Amino acid sequence: MQYEFETSDLPLFSQGTAVAEPGRDYDAGGNDRGERPEEPRQWIEVLVDYPGTEEKLFTYRVPPELEVQPGDILSVPFGAQQLGAIAVRFQERLPASLPENRVRNIEDRVIAGYFPPNYWQLLERVAEYYYAPLLQVIRTALPPGLLARSQRRIRLKPDDIPPGAVELLRGQAARQILTMLESQKNGDYSWKYLRGKVRNAASGLRELSKREWVESYLEEPKTPNAQLKSATILVGSANDPDLTLRQREILQVLRRRGGELWTSELLQICHTSSSTLKTLEKKGYVVMSQQEKLRTPADLRGGGASQQGDAPKTLTPAQRGALEVINSLDGYAQVLLHGVTGSGKTEVYMQAIAPVIEQRKSALVLVPEIGLTPQLTDRFLARFGDKIAIYHSNLSQGERYDSWRTMLGGTVQIVIGTRSAIFAPLPNLGIIVLDEEFDSSYKEEQRSPTYHARTVAKWRAELANCPLILGSATPSLETWLEVNGEVNGEITGGLSGGLTGGLAGGLAGGLTGGLTGGLTGDRFDSELLLSRQAKTGQPKTSKANSYYLSLPERIHGRQMPSVEVVDMRQELRRGNRSIFSQSLQEALHQLQERRQQGILFIHRRGHSTFVSCRSCGYVMECPHCDVSLSYHHNHQEATERLLCHYCGYTQLPPGQCPSCGSRYFKHFGSGTQKVVEQLAKHFPQLRPIRFDSDTTRTKGSHRQLLTRFANQQADLLIGTQMLTKGLDLPQVTLVGVIAADGLLNLAEYRAAERAFQTLSQVVGRAGRGDEPGRAIVQTYTPEHPVIRAVQSHDYESFVAMELAARSALNYPPYGRLVLLGISGRDYQLVRSSAERLAGVLRPLGQNTGFGSPDFGSSGFNQNTYELLGPAPAGIMRIANRYRWQILLKFPPDVAIALPSLEELRAYCPTEISVTMNVDPLSLA
Repeated sequence: MQYEFETSDLPLFSQGTAVAEPGRDYDAGGNDRGERPEEPRQWIEVLVDYPGTEEKLFTYRVPPELEVQPGDILSVPFGAQQLGAIAVRFQERLPASLPENRVRNIEDRVIAGYFPPNYWQLLERVAEYYYAPLLQVIRTALPPGLLARSQRRIRLKPDDIPPGAVELLRGQAARQILTMLESQKNGDYSWKYLRGKVRNAASGLRELSKREWVESYLEEPKTPNAQLKSATILVGSANDPDLTLRQREILQVLRRRGGELWTSELLQICHTSSSTLKTLEKKGYVVMSQQEKLRTPADLRGGGASQQGDAPKTLTPAQRGALEVINSLDGYAQVLLHGVTGSGKTEVYMQAIAPVIEQRKSALVLVPEIGLTPQLTDRFLARFGDKIAIYHSNLSQGERYDSWRTMLGGTVQIVIGTRSAIFAPLPNLGIIVLDEEFDSSYKEEQRSPTYHARTVAKWRAELANCPLILGSATPSLETWLEVNGEVNGEITGGLSGGLTGGLAGGLAGGLTGGLTGGLTGDRFDSELLLSRQAKTGQPKTSKANSYYLSLPERIHGRQMPSVEVVDMRQELRRGNRSIFSQSLQEALHQLQERRQQGILFIHRRGHSTFVSCRSCGYVMECPHCDVSLSYHHNHQEATERLLCHYCGYTQLPPGQCPSCGSRYFKHFGSGTQKVVEQLAKHFPQLRPIRFDSDTTRTKGSHRQLLTRFANQQADLLIGTQMLTKGLDLPQVTLVGVIAADGLLNLAEYRAAERAFQTLSQVVGRAGRGDEPGRAIVQTYTPEHPVIRAVQSHDYESFVAMELAARSALNYPPYGRLVLLGISGRDYQLVRSSAERLAGVLRPLGQNTGFGSPDFGSSGFNQNTYELLGPAPAGIMRIANRYRWQILLKFPPDVAIALPSLEELRAYCPTEISVTMNVDPLSLA
C-alpha cells in the first residue's frame, strides 16, 4: 500500500508538553477505569490519525510488554508508515474476515490514560443506547481539529543519566539513541529521525524509558492555525545601576506579574514603546519571543460584571435548604431543583460549585444555548475568574480546539457549554449542572447519535460518582416522574371524560395524535395527585439517589407577575383588527410614559406565515418542500421576499396569483418582522430590538443585542422562543404574548407540554426587579387548560393532567419511542422501502395492539413493542426528498432490542436513507 507522504506525526491532545513513559506500569486512579483482566487482552481497536480512515476502526495486537487501555495515545504501523492512534476498545476475538497473521503489533504507547477515567465507557454507552456507530460518537465528542498532527519527539533527561551510561545499556539500539541524543545540542530529536537512523529503535527507546533517561513528548503543531503572540520575559535584575528609572519601572512591573507578560499588555500597562523594550532586550534584561496564545471566546472577554467581582449572595430559607442537601451529597445523586422563575437557581448552582472547586475538582454547567446566556457567563466569571472555559458549536474551530486542550491540561475547573459540552474531558469531575433541563435544545434530532444531553449527563454523573443537578421552573415530565415517582391519588372522572376525545384522536391520527384535544376536559383536583413535599417546597428523597428540591418563591419577596388572558375573539367583535389587543395597547402606552421596558413574544420569525390569493385561495408554497413560503420584509426600504424556513429557498413575491392571475394577495399570520412594523405604525416613540434567528446569525450578535437592551438603548425586545431562555432583566415589567395559539395547535404529543413551558418561561421574564411584573397573553382559546395553568402559575395541576394523558396512550414518560426515518428523491421507492422495513420489524414486535390479553397492566406486552406506520412524515417533502416514518413504542423499563441500523439499511436500495432517532422529542 502506497501513501502520499511519509511521517511519524501523532495527534495532539494537550496544552504544552505531554510526557509519556513507554513500558511503565499503567495506573490512572485504581478501579475507576475498571478492574484489570487476569489475562492480558490481546486485540484492540484503534482510531488511526490518517485522512480517509474516519469511518473505520483498525484492529492491532497488544504486545505482552505493553500496558494499553482505551483512551491511550498509541504509535501504530499503518502501511509503510508509523502513525498516531487512539485506543478505543478491546476485542475478545478477531473478526472472522481478519486472519491473525494479518494483524500487526502496536509499536508503543505514547501517552497513557490521557482522557478522564471511564470516558470511553461513556462513549460506548452512547453508541449502544442510540444505535450509532462508535466512530460517529467519537467524532461528535471530539472537537474539530483535535486530531491535528503533531510530531513525536524524544529528549534526554540529563540530570538522571549517570556517568558511563552507555556501558550500562544492554541493547545496541538503546546505545545508539543515547549517543545520538548526547551529541545533539539540546538532547532532542524527532522520533521520525531516530527511527530512520537506528535499527529496532522502538526496543531501544523502551529500554531508555524504563531507566527514565529519556522522555517522549508531542511537539505542538501549528495547526489548526495556532495563534502566536509576542511575550516579554524577565531574565535580569531590576536594580542594576546602568538602568534608567523608566527601564527599572518596566522590569519591576514584569517582576510583580510573575516575570512574563504579553508584550502588548506590558506596553499598555507601562505606557511605553516597543523601542524601549528592544533596548532592554539588547542589554540582556528581557527576552522577547513568539509564544502561542490560546484563543479566548468573546463570552470570556465580555462584560463589566466579569471585571467587578461577585461575592456569594445571602440565600433565602428555601435556597439555603436546597444548598445544604446538595452539599451533603457524597457520590452520585440526581437532584431536581424546581424553582419558579426568579427564585435564584443560578445562585444555588454557584454556591454548590464553590466547594467542589476548593476540593480541586471540576464542574460542568450545561445551558440550552450559550449565545443566549451571556449573563450567566458573566456571573460565573465574576464569581470564579479565570477557572472557566466556554465550549459550544458557535466558537471558531481554533477556539473549540484551545478550550478542549485547556480542559485536558487541567488548567480550568469549570466548563460552561451547550449540548456537546457533555463530552468535555474534565478531569476529576465533581458536579454536573443542567440549567433549564426541559429544553428541547439538549436533544440532537438531526444527526447520529441522536443523544439527549440530560440522559448522557446522568450516565456521566454515575461514572464520575458525582451529583447531577437538574434545574428548571418547568421540569420535563420525564424528570418529574423519574425523581418524584408515581403521583399519589387517582385520576378523577373529570379528566377521564376530557381524555375521551384525545384518545380517539390519538388512535385515529397514527404517528401523531390528539393528546392536546384530550386536555380540554374539566379540571381536577391536583392535590389528589401530588405529594405534600412537592407542594410545600420541603426537600425530599423520592427514589434511590433522587432528590426533589423546591424554590417556590422569588427572591427578595418579589411576586410572580400577574397574567391577564385576552380573548382575541372578543377583540374582533369590538372592531379591533390590530395584532395588539386593547389591554396590550394600553400597557405599551404606560410603558412609554413610565420609561420602563418590555418583551413581546411571538413564536414565529419573519413577517407573515404564508401568502394566499384572496380570489381563489392559492397559497404560495416552496417548490422543494411541502410547506408554505413565509413573507419577509425587514423594513420599508428592504426588498420583499418569500422564504422557505426548511430548505432556504427564496424568491420575490409575484405581482399576481400564479393560479388565477388575481392581484389580490394577502399576507396571513404574524411574525417578528410584522410585530416591529406594527409597532412603528402605532407606537413610533418606542424603540424596538428584534431578537430572532434572522438578527442573531453573526458571531456575538446575541450578546450585542442583549447588551443594548440591558443598557436601556431600547424599550422593547421582540422575538421568538430565544427570549424564554436565560434572560434576567430587572427592568422588564411587561411581557406580551402576541399569539399563544400557534404553540397550542401543533400535531405533536408534546404540544401541550411545550406550550406550557414556553409560555411560563416567557411570562417569568417580567417583574424580576423592584417594580411588579405584568403579562398579557393573547389567545383565541382562553379556556384551554394550558392557558389556565399559565395564568395561575400552576405547574402541578398541569403536570398531573398531562401525565394522565400520556399514561393513557403509553407515550413518554410511560413508554419509550424509536422513530425510523426513510427518505429519498423517488416517492414510490421511499414508500416501498418503508413498507418493506415495517414488514421486517412487525413480526419481531408480535404486538396485537391496545387491549390485547397479552398486555400487562401498563398496556404493554413486556417482551415486545408496538409498531405504528409506515406513514408519511408530518412534512412529507423537504429539499426534494420524500420522507416516511415508522414509530416503535416500547415499555419504559425494557431494553430496546432492534436490528442495527446497518442491518435495516441492507433491506433498502442504496439511494434510500434510513435514520434511527431514539427517544425523539418531535415526530415531525
